[in-house]
Amino acid sequence: MTNRRNLLIGATSLGLASALPVWAQDGDRANPMPPELRKALERSPNAPVLGNPKGDITLTEFFDYNCPFCKKMVPVIQKLISADPGLRVVYREWPVFGEDSEFATRASLASLDQGKYWQFHAALMQLRGRAGEPTVMRVVGQLGLDEARLRRDMDSQRVSDHINLSYELAEHMGLVGTPTFIAGDEGVFGELSFKEMQQLIARARKTLG
Repeated sequence: MTNRRNLLIGATSLGLASALPVWAQDGDRANPMPPELRKALERSPNAPVLGNPKGDITLTEFFDYNCPFCKKMVPVIQKLISADPGLRVVYREWPVFGEDSEFATRASLASLDQGKYWQFHAALMQLRGRAGEPTVMRVVGQLGLDEARLRRDMDSQRVSDHINLSYELAEHMGLVGTPTFIAGDEGVFGELSFKEMQQLIARARKTLG
């Protein structure tokens, strides 16, 4: 059974002020998300966007390349995007599985500057072993990326800002791990079916519509 975690948010500035998360029973309602938090969550210029960039609803995913359940969700997200032309998906890379994960995240975000993020992301999610420097750099070679440039860009302020904001948002909302999906005023942690993801998005549309 999937655990649903609704977001009960207190006053915010964004620096982000305290949040009080609660485990909610089905049918319970979360407090509306403050606009400052929603903007940071859904409209950060440093976050990759998949699906319809002008869609009517945004699904945000917090993920880690070494999270096995995140890997299982890749085809589900792809199916959602294909089935829902109004869906906008924001990727928040949140490297919670240690130094290897941070290396993978930094390399992935740096690949944006060479126009290969989606290919890089897909390749890392398809790795059978752990994503760390050896396997990540093998993918760099396979995709024909400029390794020297990538390593420089991995330490860029843009990449660091994305990671720092992921941690700040996660702490503010009391997230417990990856994958976490947020749509509307509701956050859900863990592996979900295609139908459960559709229901999450439908509830968000109803709440925000």
